[in-house]
Amino acid sequence: MAFKRILLIKPSGRHGISFAYDIIPTGLEYIAAYIEDVVDKVDIIDLEYEPKPIKRTVEKYLDEFKPDLVGISMSATEHSEGLKIAKVVKARGIRTVLGGYHPTAIPEELLSNRQVDFVICGEGEETMHELVRKGNAKGVSGISYKKGSKIIHNPAREFIKDLDSVPFPARHLRRYKYHLTIRRDREHDILTTSRGCWGRCNFCCEPSMSGSHQRYRTPENVIAEILEIVKFHKGKPLSIEITDPHFMGKPRLVEQLCDLLAEEDLDIKFVAKVRPDSMAKFPKIVRKMIAVGIETFEMGIESPSMKDIKYTSKGLQTNVHVRAVNNITRCGGIAGGTFVIGLPDHTEEEILQFPNYAKKLGLLSTAYGIVTPYPTTKFYDELDAQGLIFETDWNRFDEMHSVFKTKYISSERIEELATICMAKFWTIDTFIERERVRSKKYGSKKPLMKFIGDRMSDLQFGAGSGFQLQEGNFITHVEKLLEASPDPIIKKYTKRVGMHNVLEMSRFLRMLGDQTIQITIRNNGTSFVSWVFKTRKDKVEYVQAIRDKLKNSTIDFDIDINDVLLDGRPLTSRIDKIKIGVKILNSNKGFKRRINMFRLFLAAGLEFITYKARKNGTRSNG
Repeated sequence: MAFKRILLIKPSGRHGISFAYDIIPTGLEYIAAYIEDVVDKVDIIDLEYEPKPIKRTVEKYLDEFKPDLVGISMSATEHSEGLKIAKVVKARGIRTVLGGYHPTAIPEELLSNRQVDFVICGEGEETMHELVRKGNAKGVSGISYKKGSKIIHNPAREFIKDLDSVPFPARHLRRYKYHLTIRRDREHDILTTSRGCWGRCNFCCEPSMSGSHQRYRTPENVIAEILEIVKFHKGKPLSIEITDPHFMGKPRLVEQLCDLLAEEDLDIKFVAKVRPDSMAKFPKIVRKMIAVGIETFEMGIESPSMKDIKYTSKGLQTNVHVRAVNNITRCGGIAGGTFVIGLPDHTEEEILQFPNYAKKLGLLSTAYGIVTPYPTTKFYDELDAQGLIFETDWNRFDEMHSVFKTKYISSERIEELATICMAKFWTIDTFIERERVRSKKYGSKKPLMKFIGDRMSDLQFGAGSGFQLQEGNFITHVEKLLEASPDPIIKKYTKRVGMHNVLEMSRFLRMLGDQTIQITIRNNGTSFVSWVFKTRKDKVEYVQAIRDKLKNSTIDFDIDINDVLLDGRPLTSRIDKIKIGVKILNSNKGFKRRINMFRLFLAAGLEFITYKARKNGTRSNG
């Protein structure tokens, strides 16, 4: 008997740096679109956007939808939550099916739980279509299931050869407005132009998932979906994450897509994952991509060391890194890179060179992921054979926790080094340089208030995800981050470039005048870092980050991290934030300091009012 009412669920536990942009469950939307013709009803819920507790929410939707099959998409970090959801569903006598990279890798382990009936291995659309149509797994390729006490693994299903034949994701089923925390001014969406990757990186799931084979949609099919996305969002400004592991897998197709995008008048900023060797080899296509809005790139840099590159089977030479970054930045694009830290023979000294290398390359965005052995990868098999993997909690396989033994560094220290690398790269000069490169493309300075707002969003995102990933150890990581922040390069850079030459702040500086503004972060009286802004009426002379506290500042802001954290958790209450603000303001004693602070707030207030007025005027004018 066929399954007729299908509920698809995305758990809320998908965390780690790999999922910073990929926040929309388009995998489930693809499934929904593929099965709509053979079921009576299909719905999708995203528990990230639903109230807690999870059990009560799931029960509510089970009562409302009355499904006869529930599909759950899972990553490794959602292992426990996915099983909890399945348990709630199974308690109602409803069948369950799990899918995604993680279930594909460990179907036997998941099926050992009584609440799991089926596991779809690999690409899910055709397998799910056949399962719901037949109502059982017998003879359905690409599925594992239980028959009594026996687990049966059906033969693997062939990949879908013609990706253009796959319906676009069922966006019409969405219940939520998706925004990136770090880009609140645009609605967000996801686009997949190809599947798989021809790379053979030993730590990546793609070689086992796709057999190091990449399949592509035609540019005409992709542009049709982009136009559908624009219509779905009613023409509003968009950010779109291109989820392909290697967007430049076939450069000719990318160039054709750029030509089609150039014919449209679309306000879209795309983010794409690419290999640095492709970006180095095809500067003409890079220029075309940036011209049509594909302007932010995440490259797998991995390491400055050829030893590491060879060990991870990356299949490139490090000399392509410089050419790739230059090709991107000279056209006004944002060159980002990911690094893997914590390889079996890494030393602390080697890892601490990574952010220095990133800055030397000219990267404008980086992430430092702790290399994680995922099941079915060569890396996992190698470590498992040596008995080095000590972690049994799949929820910690998030690229932010160390889960296996290395030769020279403890797991705790590797996690601290990941935080330190982030702190050493993400300094104020990096943010200013991003805006300098941006201004080359757009020919305009970003308003000061917009720059500050963006940094507050970054801080909110970093604090939220940091607490989520380092719960119970969050304050230690905050301390490590602050300790690593002072850097003499910041002063040299800001004196040379001039913050005022990059940001529109002329009126703000005229009103503020000659000041030395100091923001000091402390913990129980111990100073971790002081950020100093030396301003004149017409310029910002320099910005610096120092370990100690200046004595000759004209405006002081003292912040104790214990005031902004409650039991190690970032404060969210408005009342608490007001109390903190009052305490910070009271750190300025004396008549002169109070007058200087009044000038600062007056200048900032007028700048903010002007910025909001211009922003609202732009909106009203379309």
